[in-house]
Amino acid sequence: MDPRLVDDLLAFLQDGRPLVLATIVAQAGSAPRTAGSRMIIDRDGSCRGTIGGGRLEADVQAAAPRCLEENRAIFIDFDLGADPGVGEMDMICGGKVKVLLEPVRPDNDQLELWSRLAEALDKREKAVLVTGLEGALPQPGRLERFLLIDGKLAGGTERELGAQIASLARSMRKQRGPVLVVQGNRVLVAERMFAPGVVYIFGAGHVSRSLAALTTMVGFRTVVLDDRSQYACRRRFAQADQIVVLESFERAFCDLEIDADSYIVIVTRGHSHDKTVLAQALDTAAGYIGMIGSKRKRDAIYKALLKEGFTAKQLERVACPIGLTIGAETPEEIAVSIVSQLIQVRSQGH
Repeated sequence: MDPRLVDDLLAFLQDGRPLVLATIVAQAGSAPRTAGSRMIIDRDGSCRGTIGGGRLEADVQAAAPRCLEENRAIFIDFDLGADPGVGEMDMICGGKVKVLLEPVRPDNDQLELWSRLAEALDKREKAVLVTGLEGALPQPGRLERFLLIDGKLAGGTERELGAQIASLARSMRKQRGPVLVVQGNRVLVAERMFAPGVVYIFGAGHVSRSLAALTTMVGFRTVVLDDRSQYACRRRFAQADQIVVLESFERAFCDLEIDADSYIVIVTRGHSHDKTVLAQALDTAAGYIGMIGSKRKRDAIYKALLKEGFTAKQLERVACPIGLTIGAETPEEIAVSIVSQLIQVRSQGH
């Protein structure tokens, strides 16, 4: 779940405003958004986030007031290829989706649960959100929510965690989207919650400036690092989550926690700095390492690193020239090609 949407939801609750949370819990075939996509619907019908637009969102918005009024969850099944009407050609995808609408009210349990989830996402903890529904479909009655952090109950409407829910939560470790389990009149929807990957942009030049705006826009946490304070500043990188002014590129990775959800982008102002950063990046567990430059520059840097003891297998991890091949020339176009590659890697789970 996008941390920004969690923050929006939490802000609603803190203001005492009930809302409806719409989630695509199952998807088959072609659909505008995948399972796990979410949207918040306010009492006035306004929305945050998206589950695909068009007729799909319009029908969900229309059902939201009943969901709030009756204080019950609703499942809605959509066939996106079935007999579209005039003006609905945008939804001819041919796929099917199941959407869960849940009322979320500003009580203490919900404030605790969503606050703890926001904290977990910020700390990059492993969290699983489980919604338990009792009653006949498509309009079950009793609704419970549970939040598990590292396998332990961290918040929810009940303090007793059933063995079935605990088992389901443990099975979520390798799942990216929701898991829907139906057993008689009980439905469980579980989803692993994780923070988006962190993009570390080494260099604060023209390409970096455009890139940081795009990586933030598409949901990556963005960190910009450079040894020039006049470049690595909030004036140039207003949307970046963090800006780090380095003492030098030789110690570029000090205090950084690099893991498989880290994306390292090397776009410094010179070949020597690129080589210095790359040498350090190769010793990390980063899920992605990319370096800007021509094939000639790449080959020269690789040759020098091989002489220093790095292996060809280590260098195979590096995307260089960086980005997808789209004929990019300007800094803005190069940024688009890089962020497109980052999205591609993220969608493949590395």
